[in-house]
Amino acid sequence: MALRAAMHQAGAAALTQLLRCEPPGPDQRERPCSCGHNARFRQMRSRHVLTVVGEVEFLRPWYLCPQCHNGQFPDDAALDIEKTDLSPGVRRMLALVGSEAPFDHGRQQIELLAGLQVTTKAVERTAESIGEDIIRREQTAVNQALQLHLPLIMGEPIPILYVQMDGTGIPVVKKETAGRTGKVEGQPAHTREVKFGCVFTQTAWDDEGYAVRDPGSTTYTGAIETATEFGNRIYLEAWNRGWSRAEKKIVIGDGAEWIWNNADRHFPGAVQIVDLYHARQHLWDVARLLRPGDIPRQKQWMLRHQPKLDDGKIEKLVRFLRTLTAATPALAETIRTQAAYFENNAERMRYPEFRRQHLFVGSGVIEAGCKTVIGRRLKQSGMFWTVSGANAIIALRCHHLNNRMENYWESRKAA
Repeated sequence: MALRAAMHQAGAAALTQLLRCEPPGPDQRERPCSCGHNARFRQMRSRHVLTVVGEVEFLRPWYLCPQCHNGQFPDDAALDIEKTDLSPGVRRMLALVGSEAPFDHGRQQIELLAGLQVTTKAVERTAESIGEDIIRREQTAVNQALQLHLPLIMGEPIPILYVQMDGTGIPVVKKETAGRTGKVEGQPAHTREVKFGCVFTQTAWDDEGYAVRDPGSTTYTGAIETATEFGNRIYLEAWNRGWSRAEKKIVIGDGAEWIWNNADRHFPGAVQIVDLYHARQHLWDVARLLRPGDIPRQKQWMLRHQPKLDDGKIEKLVRFLRTLTAATPALAETIRTQAAYFENNAERMRYPEFRRQHLFVGSGVIEAGCKTVIGRRLKQSGMFWTVSGANAIIALRCHHLNNRMENYWESRKAA
């Protein structure tokens, strides 16, 4: 560690010398100003910047406009350090640790692994700033897609491409739930729903005929936003992944209405599948209501009637549910609701047909994503988020897990 610190000191001293700009020549003493006039060179000024080898001194020219009196440092813009005391390399490290762990834990990691001392607030602000920049870029791409300015995605045909969607709640600060009712009647809401989606491909199945996801093919996207906004987001992600080249297109979700509205709007013609395990849960809800507190009889009831669901005989299941005698009006209404659920999703529950095509019939990929991408970072004990802060970290995590951070930093460098 001592040797590393000494090497950092030597590196910082060398970098300080490299960053000592010369005064501009006679033909470089004026620069265009945003007001339409020219800013003039006034003097050389220095500042301190934290880099991956420690703090360095940066000497560069300062220009001042005599009309609007705005000053500018062109070299700050060239090095991407405007309005920040952190170099791009340091910001990159802070964004990574901030996306992976609580901000104070990230600060400790940076100190131990990189030998740099930063504040917890610096980790938070940097991670959220990078995430917000990613959001702005993604929104620009979405707006272009809405105007049908979609990128042309070339490549080989994709045998099977999946889109999965789900929602998961995260804890937020009180102001973000103003006017929203909670899950418990009469209680305020304490969470906001992240609409989350993933796209992945399949080219094979195992010896028993079960679908096998292509390794490393899953990409994620999500945000706290309306169903309509998320529909545009997941559509663009699917398009960029080659939706137009897919030979077979599948959308999988639970019974949430917003999922199927988005599927109908953005993915017409795709095979729609209700997650089998979610559908079974609905049937279990009926069993618990009919046999309250009696687990053996609940299991016995499921053994008799679950095969109707698993075999795709949804019409038969619906007829059976509507013949059930309820002890109370509330129970009767619940059974009617569950029967309507199965009836409305009948064509999405033809599981034997889906399995004959070697397709997935469960939404395990997106459910795992909700836990690992969202839950592991944003649902830890004691965490409460603003919507903007949560969305920034979600964008950052998705970009990182989608292996797009290298492209992001290259685009910043090019700009």
